[in-house]
Amino acid sequence: MPEEGAERKVDDVPRKAKTQGKLKLKTHKATAKRFRLTAGGKLVRTKGGKSHLRRRTSARTKRLFARMIPVSGKKLVRKIRRLAPYMDRHEIKP
Repeated sequence: MPEEGAERKVDDVPRKAKTQGKLKLKTHKATAKRFRLTAGGKLVRTKGGKSHLRRRTSARTKRLFARMIPVSGKKLVRKIRRLAPYMDRHEIKP
């Protein structure tokens, strides 16, 4: 039993063994919610402006808001894939 006033050594504390492995990347949650991958591997997005002030808009316009649009631009697709690296593996439903 240690004496009073005696400090414990750092080595006496039980610690979890460190495992060497690949680092996990964090998913940007806002990106994961706004974009989806189709079964064919295309990246699609929704349109903005769907939440309010829609009384005056026609039924056709409201219907078009529900449609998913493919993302165009290789650089933009690369940025989105970098922000959400596990999007193709896990299906995220908003």
